[in-house]
Amino acid sequence: MPRRFSLKTQTKGKAVLMAAVLGLLAPRLTLAWGDSAQRLVVNHAVDTLPYEIRPFFENNRKFLMDHVDDPLGLIDEHPWERNNHFIELDKYGKFPFTALPRSYKAAIEKYSKSKIQATGLLPWQIGVYSQKLTEDMRAGRWEQAKLDAAFLANYVAEAHDPFNTTENFDGRLTQQNGINDRFNSVLIVRYGSFFPLSTHDAFFISDPTDYAFEACLEGHSLVESLLLADRRAMKGLSSYTDEYYDRFYNLAAASLIRQLSEASTDVGSYWLTAWTNAGKPQLPH
Repeated sequence: MPRRFSLKTQTKGKAVLMAAVLGLLAPRLTLAWGDSAQRLVVNHAVDTLPYEIRPFFENNRKFLMDHVDDPLGLIDEHPWERNNHFIELDKYGKFPFTALPRSYKAAIEKYSKSKIQATGLLPWQIGVYSQKLTEDMRAGRWEQAKLDAAFLANYVAEAHDPFNTTENFDGRLTQQNGINDRFNSVLIVRYGSFFPLSTHDAFFISDPTDYAFEACLEGHSLVESLLLADRRAMKGLSSYTDEYYDRFYNLAAASLIRQLSEASTDVGSYWLTAWTNAGKPQLPH
């Protein structure tokens, strides 16, 4: 759901100035998979892991599920955190958006740091946290590794939410306000017990940032079909009734289940990749 943000400043003048600056840098509210989706993804991600590392994650399954939404809790204190949860790919031409370099350094050299930050940092943030988890494991910082694994899971799951990849993030450009919440939160709450998630074994990711871009592109490819499904589900109705949600579920469930399944596999794969890049250290049980 959309979150409201507060800035703690010493004076009213500073608050106004800061709000103006943030408005330029981040002109959108952060939307995300709902709590149920994030926990579902983490829960299934643990089951994708090989026997060498699964006991560590299995024993910390509850911790990971409890803390996977922690990044969103940082936004009130650190407003720039919101930019880590989306990327507006359609600000960079047409699919597959080859004009946008996948190297962060090259991207800011081409477009400026302010534009890159304002249009979202999600795939680069995944690369950052993949490296953080690698360094935690290499140094044996297991408590920090648990927390960074939860943060990484949050960002990876976000990359599979189609509406985190578009300027039309909440249907505001097509007068379909609230579609993000209807798709990635309400449908899961209503029908989640029927979801036949289909995950695969976790695998090594050779380039964490590049792979994150691919996940965002795959999610983005679903945006138009989901907007169409929303319009069809609403046909002849004046409000979002049970009939609307039954229709929307029938039209969008396959995409939703696929994205959640792939997110679960990818979260496990990023965890496995961090451990592999750390030199496959012995994990505590």
